[in-house]
Amino acid sequence: MQINIRTSEANQEIVRKLTSKLPVGTKENVIARIALGYSLQTNKKFSNSDFNLYDSKGKEYKDHILFDAKYRDFFIAIICQHYGIYKSNEDIPKFVKLHIDHGLEKMDNLFSNSNNYTFFDFMIEHLDKGISSLESVAINLDAVRNKNQNIDKSYFGEPLKINIGSNFNSNEEVYLGFNDTSLYNNSHVAVAGSSGTGKTQFALELLNQISEKSNHHVNFIYLDFKGVKDDDLKQLQPFFDKTNATFIDAPKTPFPINPLSFIDSINEVDKQMGIDKFVDIICKYSNLGIKQRGILRNATNEAFLDKKTGSYPSLPEINEKLIDLVGEKKDTLTEIIDELSRYNIFKDDLKGASFLNKNTYLSLSGDLSNSVRFTSLFLIINYIYNTFMNMENSPTENGNKAMRYVLLIDEAHVIFKERKYQDILEKILREIRSKGVSVVLLSQGIEEFNQPNFDFSSMCEMSFLLDIKDKTNSKAINKFLGFSKSEGVKAARSLEKIQKGQAISNIKEFSKGDLFELKQFYSS
Repeated sequence: MQINIRTSEANQEIVRKLTSKLPVGTKENVIARIALGYSLQTNKKFSNSDFNLYDSKGKEYKDHILFDAKYRDFFIAIICQHYGIYKSNEDIPKFVKLHIDHGLEKMDNLFSNSNNYTFFDFMIEHLDKGISSLESVAINLDAVRNKNQNIDKSYFGEPLKINIGSNFNSNEEVYLGFNDTSLYNNSHVAVAGSSGTGKTQFALELLNQISEKSNHHVNFIYLDFKGVKDDDLKQLQPFFDKTNATFIDAPKTPFPINPLSFIDSINEVDKQMGIDKFVDIICKYSNLGIKQRGILRNATNEAFLDKKTGSYPSLPEINEKLIDLVGEKKDTLTEIIDELSRYNIFKDDLKGASFLNKNTYLSLSGDLSNSVRFTSLFLIINYIYNTFMNMENSPTENGNKAMRYVLLIDEAHVIFKERKYQDILEKILREIRSKGVSVVLLSQGIEEFNQPNFDFSSMCEMSFLLDIKDKTNSKAINKFLGFSKSEGVKAARSLEKIQKGQAISNIKEFSKGDLFELKQFYSS
C-alpha cells in the first residue's frame, strides 16, 4: 500500500512558512511528519465522512519522501493504534492526509497567535508531552485478539533439564536448562545440519524429553511442509507412540481448526480487523494484488454476515461467496481459495483449539501447490500465534520460565528465503516467548538464518550446529553460534572432524566449540 498524498491548497503555503522556522536545509517532508504527530497528540479523530474535508491541490508527498523507509512502519502503526484498524486497511492514506492537514492548520494558528513562540519552544513542549504519555499509555494489542475465544493452555513451571547428549571425550552426559532464565532469555532453538546428519532425530528426542519431563503439560506441533513418505511414516511411528502424538496427513486428514476462528466475531470493529488479517495472509503468501484483496475481503464479510453471532464461516462458504462475486472468471485468487476448499485442508471445528493440549505432527503433502502449502502453513502459524497471544503471560517461578508449548518448523530455510514469510516468524520469535512458547527452527544451512532484514539465529538463545556443507565459512558460523573469533577457531577445528550425530553448540552447560555426541530418538 503506497501512501501518496497532497495537502490542501491552503496548506501548501503553510508548509513553506513552517519549514522556514526549522534549521536551514531542512526538507519540507519533516514538517509534514511533525504535523501528523501533533494532530494525533491532540487526540483528534476523523470519521469516514471527513475524507473530503480538505482538497488535494497543495503540496505533494510521495510515499518514500513523506516517510523515511526506516520509520514508515512506525507511522502506520500510530494510525492503526489511533483508529483501531489493521495495517492493510485501505483508509490509512486518507487518515494520514487528514491528520497532516489538520496538524498544519493547528500549528499555523499556534505560531500566528504567539509571536515570541519559537519552533524550539514547540518541540520541547510537545516532546515532553509525548514522553510523559508513554509512561501511562495503554497500548491496544486487540487488532486480532478474539476476546470470545476462551481458550487456555496449562503450563509447567518446574525445571526442564534436557539430556542433549554426551561429552565426546569423557562420555559424561550433557544437560540443557531449557527454561532456566538465569542462563537463557528465551527457549528458542536453532538447529542447522545437512540432510542425513541426525538433525531430525535430535529434534524428535528434544520434543520427546520436553513432553515426558513436563508430565505432558508442555505440548508440541511439528510442522513438516515437505510431506511424509510411507517409509518415513514407519520410522516415525515409535515417536508417535512414545509421545502419543497425532499424525495429521493433510489433505487426507483435515487439520482440526477453522483458520478464521481467531477472529472476534462478536465485536464488529475487532471482527473487521481480524478479517483484514486473514485476507492479508491469503494475499501475501499467494502474491495477490490490491483488487483481489478487496474482492476476498468482501466475500469474507458476506460469509460472516450469513453466520450467527459467535460462529464462523468455513473456507468452502467463503469460496461460494467469492464465486457469487466474480462469476466463472478464474484467476489466482479463485484458484487458491478453490483449492483450499476442495482439498478440505481445514476442519470446520470451533473446538479445534484442543489440539494445543495434544502433541501433533502435521505433514502437508508435497503434491499440493506451493501457494496452498505455504498459505495453509501460515494460517496455522497465525492461528497458534494469536491463540497464545490471547493468553496471560506464563510466570517465572524460582528462576524457571513456565512453559506451555513448542512450535517446531522443519526445513525453515525455505521460509527464511522470502521476506513475506519472514515477517510473521520474526514477530513470533519476539513476542510469543512471554507466553511460555518455544520455537524450534530446523534448517539445512546457517546462512539462511541471517537475512538482510533480520538475523533469526540471534533470537534463538540455543544453537546447535551439525555437519554442514560450507564448514569453511567461519564468519557465518560464528554469527550463527554467537562466537568470538577465538571461540570460532576452536569451532573450525571441531568441524574438520565432525561426524554424523555430532554437533557443536553455544549452550552454557558445555564448552563452546567442542564436539559432543547428540542424544537422538532412534526409531529402530
